[in-house]
Amino acid sequence: MIHGLLGGLDRRTSLFALAGIGTVAIAAAPSPSGLSMTGQYALATMFFAGFLWVTGALPLAVTALTIPVLLTGTGVYDSMDAALVGFADHIIFLFLAGFMLANGIQKYNIDRRIALYSIAKMGSSPRRLIFAIMVVTAVLSMWVSNTATAAMMMPIAVGVLSQVLDRDDLASSDEQDRASDAAETAADGGTAESTAAFTNLQISMLLGTAYAASVGGVGTIIGTPPNAILVGQLNAILDYEIGFTDWFLVGFPVVVVTLPLVWFLLTYVLYPPEVPDVERARATAREQLEAEGELDPRGKRVAAIFAVTAGLWMLGGLGDLFEPYLPATWMTTVFGGEGMTVFGVEGHQGLLYYVMVGVAAIPALVLADTMEWDELVDIDWGTLLLFGGGISLANALADTGATEWIADTVFGGLVGAPIILVIGAVVLVVIFLTEMTSNSATTSIIVPILISLGSVFSATLGLTDFSTALFLSVAGAIAASFAFALPVATPPNAIVFGSGYVKQRHMLRAGLVLNAIMTVVLTAIIWVLFTFVWPHLLW
Repeated sequence: MIHGLLGGLDRRTSLFALAGIGTVAIAAAPSPSGLSMTGQYALATMFFAGFLWVTGALPLAVTALTIPVLLTGTGVYDSMDAALVGFADHIIFLFLAGFMLANGIQKYNIDRRIALYSIAKMGSSPRRLIFAIMVVTAVLSMWVSNTATAAMMMPIAVGVLSQVLDRDDLASSDEQDRASDAAETAADGGTAESTAAFTNLQISMLLGTAYAASVGGVGTIIGTPPNAILVGQLNAILDYEIGFTDWFLVGFPVVVVTLPLVWFLLTYVLYPPEVPDVERARATAREQLEAEGELDPRGKRVAAIFAVTAGLWMLGGLGDLFEPYLPATWMTTVFGGEGMTVFGVEGHQGLLYYVMVGVAAIPALVLADTMEWDELVDIDWGTLLLFGGGISLANALADTGATEWIADTVFGGLVGAPIILVIGAVVLVVIFLTEMTSNSATTSIIVPILISLGSVFSATLGLTDFSTALFLSVAGAIAASFAFALPVATPPNAIVFGSGYVKQRHMLRAGLVLNAIMTVVLTAIIWVLFTFVWPHLLW
């Protein structure tokens, strides 16, 4: 045990030392043409944070906390206050509200009830049962966060498998390792001499749960960290705000197209289930739903608060529909603008501004006597710190001109390439990097660079610098949720793999195929949206 601790310490210390050496080398090197001294120090900070994020030498959130220290220590900013601005970004408070709302939904088992109801209604065959679980997982991921959804749906999926396969001891990687070569991946109904065999149903259902959580998270800003990181950095670098409804109209079509495709490939090509009867699982779902009983009054109040919040999030992006019918002062007050408000002041962000709506839902939960502070505060603070560090780094790269220098120096050779090739290159690079690190770390590193590419590819795409930056960064953020091969890539992958009910080779086989296909599919989807939809929504 002591040796293991020392070994871990040695590795962590060695990687941290390498990060420090590389950072000093970049900071001390002769300044290249076109790059300011502060820009060089910002790049050194990006290397330090990126190296630690990629290697996992420190937890992601801990690395994020080193960013303002380095930015202030090297003089990129002359005060710590300026370096910490990213940690107070509005998108962090949106995720804070989303996490706390999710706690309320989970406390009263509202998400579990939705899952059990869907399984009982939709799961009439093995493939439809998997599809039901994937659809519920994807929908919940849009509103509860993909990490929390995957953690909640995993035991439900395992319980369903126990009923369908008529055994409590599902195959696990630990048992398989102990049994050495006694058990191999088997078709449904297969047996092993000394331990339960992995079945196609088990593999496809559990991988489907992980993949659906990642895909579903693309649908809303609060669904997955890459979306929030993108929105925060667009605001920091371009002073551009993507509304909740705007993102939904961007991300939801991607979910609608890709989720059925992932399900089809899993259940018809990669791991087709062969168990003929799933009626027992449906009956169990009905029994468990009945056992939950009627939602108590507090649970109903939580459901109402959540429904109103989600509805207002969507309504806040539909101001154009109300403009002909509302007086100018009320339009400014409700939806935001520069004009006079009903309060007698000029300029307003709007009462339906999605961050304001989300934060207001938290005191509503307490006033409705549904949640206490110790229940609300049990959230993923590390993710919020990661957002803050990423936004602070993006601010520094933009303020010092480092992003423009990267764009001109590294990607200038692609100028003039066909648009489909540019999109494909962005998708492929982001998916590959995500597999090696994590989607949050990849997005924090790559989005500022993609934003900086606006000035490089604007002529190629026939857009302004601003529109090109917006398009490329949105494409990259979406691609970060489509890394399916390795556990480290996304939190849902890690949760499902960590359960022990799938082996890495199962995830690797499915993930490599899906990564290759999704690179092509995403490229095509993004091109279609870029050509026909996004110009009307984003620029």
